[in-house]
Amino acid sequence: MHGPMLEPRGGARLYCDLTQSWSAVGGGVGTYLRAKRAHILENTPHRHLLILPGDCDRVEADGRATTVWIKSPAVPFSPNYRLLLRNPAVREALERFRPDAIECQDAYNLPWAALAHRMRHPHTVLVAGYMTDFPTVYAGRPFSKTFGAAVGGAAARLCYNYCGRLYRQFDAVYALSDHGGGNMLRSLGVDPVHILPLGVELEAFGPENRDLDLRRELGLDDNQPLLIYVGRLDIEKRPDLVVEAFRRLPSDLGAKLVILGQGPQREQFEALGDPRIITPGFVTDRPSLARWLASSDIYVSAMPNETFGVSVIEAQASGLPVVGVAAGAMLERVFAGMGKLGPVADPDAMAANILEVWRDDPRGTGARGRAHVAGEFSWRHSMDVLFGEVLPAAFARRAAALGSSGPAPLAAAA
Repeated sequence: MHGPMLEPRGGARLYCDLTQSWSAVGGGVGTYLRAKRAHILENTPHRHLLILPGDCDRVEADGRATTVWIKSPAVPFSPNYRLLLRNPAVREALERFRPDAIECQDAYNLPWAALAHRMRHPHTVLVAGYMTDFPTVYAGRPFSKTFGAAVGGAAARLCYNYCGRLYRQFDAVYALSDHGGGNMLRSLGVDPVHILPLGVELEAFGPENRDLDLRRELGLDDNQPLLIYVGRLDIEKRPDLVVEAFRRLPSDLGAKLVILGQGPQREQFEALGDPRIITPGFVTDRPSLARWLASSDIYVSAMPNETFGVSVIEAQASGLPVVGVAAGAMLERVFAGMGKLGPVADPDAMAANILEVWRDDPRGTGARGRAHVAGEFSWRHSMDVLFGEVLPAAFARRAAALGSSGPAPLAAAA
């Protein structure tokens, strides 16, 4: 059993991440968790526990890294994701390993498993990450489409109020950006809300990965733009609007569009029979993704509710200008001179912005985006914020709740 003073055992703590937003190939949460594990193992004395949905129950241990896989069904139409609904199995894993801190990246059933564990072990520090703007994406938007704006707005408010009630019980809460959840959480009485910027592998993504042979295979020369979108092909991400905007471009432009990802809308795009639209599916390795991005000319996204936009900064790191929508975290990713943002759900405006970016020095625009990302978004900086700001605040708040004056947590690089 841990003592009541939040003392690290042997100079090291066990940090746990608990999520169902895990994909073996890509995904913002998965990218973040891989970077976090690498940081813990390479720069700290601490241990790391991942509790994830999998195809069977199993435990993988490798030195200071442990992964608990809990058998979970695949998400319909998104086979790379699974629904981790077995809270008793989650609580059993937490009871077995007794982590010092648990970080949840979901707002559904799993945070309640963590809260139940803390009821039994009050010293356990709980941190929540607001990774998805689910009240709008999964409640407000679909209900508005089916039942009208009034019902959709009420559904979103109900879910936001739920978020406020849930997150006020955590020792620390972070959002990935102010426009991607931070401001909303503060308005719900969650205080404080830290901002944890994610990072990009600058050594892996860059213009030097541009592959002229790949462009020639696609039948493109340097006077023809290659547009690219990377992400899930579902209603949340709105790649259908990217396709609509692309098909509004003048045919004499000679443009092509590559869509990297998997999801229910892929068949819809392939059914169009448009040879200019290329759908390779998921790219399972980072070097291939870096090659596709650097070989393209403009990154396009119609997602209005990005909480951060990892794919956006990976595109910017690759030297691409970005055409997107003026909503969510895109407002904090694409500044003047780095691309164009337009109205939400307006393919005509998006097509016009694509043309403007293409005709107005896309290489220079992309270079400005690359310089911005290189200066602002590194995984080292992300981990410095997490281990130097968010986690110390969480440990201090838990100690105060216990009436303890326990020591501050160890620094990340200790």
